[in-house]
Amino acid sequence: MAFVIGLTGGIGSGKSAAADAFEKLGAAVVDTDRIAHELTRAGGAAIAGVRALFGDSAIAPDGAMDRKAVRERVFSDPASKQRLEALLHPMIRAESERRIAAATEPYVVHVVPLLVESPDYRKRVQRVLVVDCPEALQVERVRARSGLSAAEIDAIIRSQVPRAQRLAAADDIIDNSGTIAALQKQVRKLHQTYLDLARS
Repeated sequence: MAFVIGLTGGIGSGKSAAADAFEKLGAAVVDTDRIAHELTRAGGAAIAGVRALFGDSAIAPDGAMDRKAVRERVFSDPASKQRLEALLHPMIRAESERRIAAATEPYVVHVVPLLVESPDYRKRVQRVLVVDCPEALQVERVRARSGLSAAEIDAIIRSQVPRAQRLAAADDIIDNSGTIAALQKQVRKLHQTYLDLARS
């Protein structure tokens, strides 16, 4: 049975940067966002289901899910959001389980943005690692990388649990309010801790 760390954090907190750093040190990374992208790209296993739910307008010209169109729809219509989650979440969970079971690395970093909100995922991990930074920095980072408006970013942040609640659920915390080098230093320290825990 793999030793599994649940890595979470708000949008723009630096989850991907932390996961990449763990991967470079030899951890297995199973990222639910990556899996979601694979399922909804052209030819992905969820495309037929997305089309059945929302019609051709939800599919981009290249055959992938039109992420912008679907995001706008689910943020304005809770019922659409529930239908999309009912389609994608079981597929993401099943693929996550398969990858964790197949991992041969010393431990697994399971990246789940909504880990604290999802009791099912919380039960699957031995420790919770939260990547944290101030909300203003989250907004700044997301705007720089995605081009989303401040209102769209705010809606995403409000749909996630409050920062204090996420931090309260953490066994370990990475403070990502500084440089990438500072983040990587914290990852190296935790990597050693997780190797020791996985062995014991």
